[in-house]
Amino acid sequence: MRVILVGLLLVLGGCGSGEVPVTVKPTQNTAPDVLPIKLKALTTDRCYLAPNAESPKGCQKYVTEVSGAAGNVRKRRPDLSANADALDRPISVFRTTNCQDQAAPGGPCTQALTDMSAALTTVQSLVGG
Repeated sequence: MRVILVGLLLVLGGCGSGEVPVTVKPTQNTAPDVLPIKLKALTTDRCYLAPNAESPKGCQKYVTEVSGAAGNVRKRRPDLSANADALDRPISVFRTTNCQDQAAPGGPCTQALTDMSAALTTVQSLVGG
């Protein structure tokens, strides 16, 4: 029994001493750029298409999605960061004016949605896709 244990220890002791370390190479991202797809989807939203007719309260999710898209523009297209800023300005107005609570169109909330639509149109045309 002792001989088997010593033999096993010798075999295990030799393991790993001559191993070559494995290096993992990063894989190239071959996924398509989803930014143009996301921007196109946002331009089909009713809050984009008819900002003057939509309830600001009903556009909350749209505004959140546009905000995320502005961040993605900044991340993926740093050359368009000024355009992402232009997109963020009406988002900020929408949020600080508590438009998420306004049921009827009009006033600064509708103006924020209109400005957001115009900025989104510009960004989408510059990103392409």
